Amino acid sequence: MTTVDHVGLSVADLAAAVVFYDAAFGFASEFAFELGRDEVRGAMLRHASGARIELFERPGADDGIQGRDPIGALATRGYGHVALATADLEALHDHAVAAGARSVFPPGQSPEPGVRFAFLADPEGNLVELVERAS
Repeated sequence: MTTVDHVGLSVADLAAAVVFYDAAFGFASEFAFELGRDEVRGAMLRHASGARIELFERPGADDGIQGRDPIGALATRGYGHVALATADLEALHDHAVAAGARSVFPPGQSPEPGVRFAFLADPEGNLVELVERAS
């Protein structure tokens, strides 16, 4: 059996990203680390649900390919966003925006039947999808 353990994300400002993902979505810092080469620092964040996000900061790292919105992200191959499930789409969307996210697509109907969704960009422009499934 295979399950997803975590998602990795390279950021320009590790400390700011740790604060944002905690304030916006409740991902608390589980542990910090250094890789010992190229001054790479990181932090593993854990949500109460068990989901984890691993953040990396490497000085001098180049900007990556990043879509301004989900459709723009599809103009290149590779990972385009991370999706987080919620039982209250509007509340989490508004909370994340108050914590510093930019609303990309407001809450609305997803192409998937019985699902509502929204898209945000974190303070560095990384796309985050919020998904609310009908019970």
